[in-house]
Amino acid sequence: MLWIKAFHIVFMVTWFAGLFYLPRLFVYHAMSGDAAGIERFKVMERKLFYGIMTPGAVLTIVFGLWLWLGYDFSGRWLHWKLALVGVLILYHVYCGKLLADFRADRNRHGHVFYRWLNEFPVVILIAIVLLVVLKP
Repeated sequence: MLWIKAFHIVFMVTWFAGLFYLPRLFVYHAMSGDAAGIERFKVMERKLFYGIMTPGAVLTIVFGLWLWLGYDFSGRWLHWKLALVGVLILYHVYCGKLLADFRADRNRHGHVFYRWLNEFPVVILIAIVLLVVLKP
């Protein structure tokens, strides 16, 4: 079980690295005015989303389900954690929609919006870690 838990944590860290960095790239992309910079951000965002974030998310969920179903974790804390993971999945999908908007040059938000968006996964991460460690 410790191997599965370790891989769950590793892929969770990978996923969160992307969840933290992609909106930061959106901040810089929204502020960029030159064509070369805009194209560079599009490449960076695509590689981060499809090469790091999405595989990290999928593997986090796979190893989390393996832990939950294979080792019979239970309790109210787990229900709250699963609800927060559901919120993170929705956030991930929303970031993918924003990525598609940037790719098609349809961005409708300024850099301040993305700065605030960037803070959301921090709050969720804190809540999840507290739930898992404290098991209230």
